[in-house]
Amino acid sequence: MKTPPIVSPKEWEAARQQLLLKEKDLTRARDALAAERRRMPRLAVEKEYEFDGPKGKASLLDLFEGRRQLIVYRAFFEPGVSGWPDHACPGCSLVADQVAHVAHLNARDTTLAFASRAPQPDIERVKARMGWKMPWYTMTDGFDTDFGVDEWHGTNAFIRDGDSVLRTYFINNRGDEAMGSTWSYLDLTALGRQEDWEDSPEGYPQTPPYAWWNWHDEYGNA
Repeated sequence: MKTPPIVSPKEWEAARQQLLLKEKDLTRARDALAAERRRMPRLAVEKEYEFDGPKGKASLLDLFEGRRQLIVYRAFFEPGVSGWPDHACPGCSLVADQVAHVAHLNARDTTLAFASRAPQPDIERVKARMGWKMPWYTMTDGFDTDFGVDEWHGTNAFIRDGDSVLRTYFINNRGDEAMGSTWSYLDLTALGRQEDWEDSPEGYPQTPPYAWWNWHDEYGNA
């Protein structure tokens, strides 16, 4: 393996500063892209979809759990998929392992859910084995086909206007590999992080950074 040279502290810091300029450019570009995403047109979801969940039958609207935004990751856990019945597919399991505590998303009026074809008893068994806490539903109709996740994993973002559900964004392939942190999920949504430094359309909900951050078990006491 051909490795880079070993240099003095001064030379190392100079090299780091050069990369830091590019990293800051990347951060600004990522913020600008998220600002464009918040201005994406919205697609009305006209069909009714039904899922099986831990509490029984659920509609797509039910998946919001009363919150304004919903993120649904299509995980492959079902007959015919590598790992069945002991595991979800290795890639989807890696995504699940990366998911941050969902209380932080919930504090931003956003729900994260996973959806697969496996029956609920199998989902609950694997969640318990792997220590996963996110809501995980069973698709029972054409949701996966209609939203581009019947043959490959993907993440769909939705927002609701009363009882009307609107699709706001979708990513798959390598777009999914960056998901897992609170920030990556919020940047995917129509409302973003909802912090006052963001470039968002007029009237979007915003608060100062840190003002809403909390321990994950203390949000209800804020």
